[in-house]
This record gives sequence, structure tokens and C-alpha cells, in this order.
Amino acid sequence: MYTAQPKKLNILCILEVLNKYSDADHRLSQKDIIDILKREYDISVDRKAVKRNLMDLIEFGCEIEYSEKSRKSKTGEEELIAYDWYISHTFAESELRLLIDSLLFSKHIPYSQCKALIEKLKGLSSNYFSSHVKHIQNLPEGLPRNPELLYTIEILDEAISKKKQVSFNYTTYGTDKKKHKKAYSDGNIIDYVINPYQMVATNGRYYLICNTDKYDDLGNYRVDRINNIKLLDATAKSIKKVKGTENGFDLPKHMAEHVYMFSGDSIRVTFRAGKTIVDDVIDWFGTDFVIKERKDDKIDVTVKVNEMAMFCWALQYVPFGVEIITPKSLRDKVTNSLSEALEKYR
Repeated sequence: MYTAQPKKLNILCILEVLNKYSDADHRLSQKDIIDILKREYDISVDRKAVKRNLMDLIEFGCEIEYSEKSRKSKTGEEELIAYDWYISHTFAESELRLLIDSLLFSKHIPYSQCKALIEKLKGLSSNYFSSHVKHIQNLPEGLPRNPELLYTIEILDEAISKKKQVSFNYTTYGTDKKKHKKAYSDGNIIDYVINPYQMVATNGRYYLICNTDKYDDLGNYRVDRINNIKLLDATAKSIKKVKGTENGFDLPKHMAEHVYMFSGDSIRVTFRAGKTIVDDVIDWFGTDFVIKERKDDKIDVTVKVNEMAMFCWALQYVPFGVEIITPKSLRDKVTNSLSEALEKYR
């Protein structure tokens, strides 16, 4: 139980009661509010004081809803009675559930941080919301996570806003299942210095779209594999000086061309498949592609895409009848890869 509060705090306690115990499906009478204030805050108030504070909160801008009905007073005059008070929470329960599911499905947020974020999201609705998500499973603690992730995102956001360079180390996993910082052949750790432009979430992970001064194209780094990030004083290279973005950076186009976030140039590819593949093509590449229908109930799809990404996608969709038609160099690359695979499995 709370220690008795000064009367000037009554309005804040009433607001907290509404946040915790009310929503569109759980409405409170003034008596309900009075009872909760007494039980949980040791505050004694009368109905008039509760209504006055509620109306002050509404005037202040709080999204508090209520119903009204007319009745005759003891003197025979008509008066309006307010009842069924509840607060309209910023997020609907379905929206909160979507955000929580997004956290659970992420592959990069550390377990402890994910759990803490979920608790904060649950606090944005009434107490009744918790019962709707009690069946949510916690993330397995065995998955590798980067405890620096949120700090890294914070620094990258600041660097992008201020148009500054950043430096960091980049990690990869070894056969010992542990992360190791990428190093030169002599063993010295590589300090990456890059020009950051955009962070994106795709395939359950965060990626940084950026450029390194010695290259003229865009590169992508997994944010969860960045360590020891530092904000530098040096001004970042303008994205308009990067090849392919001279007229501005088209993020949807970039994501459609880099479905697996490989770096490198995009090429025009035509592949053949059954008509049922269209759903998958749109899921992966968006709608910026050309379809040509064939007489054999198949289609030819032409799309501009990163070459390495298309190579991996074509191999992934071999069981669904995808066949690269052009360019011949990519078709040969897929053919050779499939031949090598067949030889190994023999």
C-alpha cells in the first residue's frame, strides 16, 4: 500500500488509476475510482473531487472518455450524470501485440534487453493487457546477442543526423562459436571508418547502409556485429558522391535490389518460372519488375537486382522451378553451383 499522499497529488493518482485499470472494455465508475484510491494509495476523496479532477485532466488534454445520462435531482431539475470513465490509451492492444511480436521475432536484440522492452510495452496499456500476452514465449537465452546493440544504434543515429563518420570493429564467428574481431593477415584488428547513411531492418536483423572512403559504392554491415563504435569529428562523405545515388537515395529501390543485403552492383536479370511464383517475387523484390507471359503457362520476369543476391535467391527457388535466362554469366554460375552440389551429394 502507498503512503498517504498530499491532496495536490490526487489528480496524478487518479490518472494512474485510469491508466492501470481502465480501457474501452473496462470502464470505471466514480465509486470504482474512489475505492481504488483508498485501497492502493490511502487517499480518501468524495465524488465531487473525483469528477473535478477528471474534468481537469480532460481540459489538460488527456484522452479520457465517459458517458452521460440525464436524471432529475432531488429538487426536480434535470442534471447530467457522468459515468463509465476510461482512458483511451496511445496504443491499441493489437498494436502493442504487433510491437511485442516484432521484438520476439528479432534475431539481434539481447535477451535481457528484449524482455525489458516487452515489459515497458505492456505498461503502455491497462493491467488487463498482460493477461492477453501471458502465453508469449520468451526468447531462448542460448542465441548469441550483442549487448552493445542499442548503444550502437544510438551512436549511428546521432552520426547520421550530424553527418559524421564513425569508426568500429566488426565481428564474425569462429569455429569455437565465439565472436572474433576481423583482423588483417598480421593479426592487427581492423578499424573500420565509414560514412553512415541509413539503418534498415530486414530479415529479422538491422543493417547499416554506408560507404567507405576508398570505395565509390554503397556497402552494408550487420549492426549487431558492430563493436566499439565511436562517433568521429570528421564530416561524412555526401551520399550524392556515391555511385548510383547522385540524384538521391531511393531506399525502397535499394532494398528491392539487395534482398540479402549483399554489397555490389545491381544488374538486370530475367528468370523463368510458373505463374504461382508472382507472390514470392513481390515479397522479395517489390513491384518494380516486368512480367512477360508465355504460351507454356510460364512467365519470364525481368528485375534489376544485386547479382549475388539473385544468385542465392535462384538457388533457393530451384525446387519451385525458377530458371535464370539472362545474363548468361549468372546462368552459368548457377549451373556450375548446382553441378558441384550434385557431385558432392553423389
